[in-house]
Amino acid sequence: VLVFKFWVGLTVSLSELNGKWTGSLNTPDGNAIPVSFTYKFDGDKLDGTETGPNGDIPITNGKVNGADFTFNLNINGSDIAHTCKYYSAGDSVSVNVDFNGAKMHAQLKRDSK
Repeated sequence: VLVFKFWVGLTVSLSELNGKWTGSLNTPDGNAIPVSFTYKFDGDKLDGTETGPNGDIPITNGKVNGADFTFNLNINGSDIAHTCKYYSAGDSVSVNVDFNGAKMHAQLKRDSK
């Protein structure tokens, strides 16, 4: 019974992430690039899109493990890995990106629009 309650609670928290999240991706040279992500969680899988300077890009290879999730974006023929963590206390998502060795970070908030 305890395992079932934990699993139900985990499923509910992941479904709460569905929708649009916005923030700025901070680049190594100090620029901040506005981005938004639309997440669609289904069990341990993640789909959705990223909207930024390159237009809408579909999320691929989305995987979920508790409050942590990962996915790729194919940008100009390169699969760029994104490592994320959901923080329920602040209702925010931390995103770390390694773009050909350049480390970038974004803190996303739920889009209330």
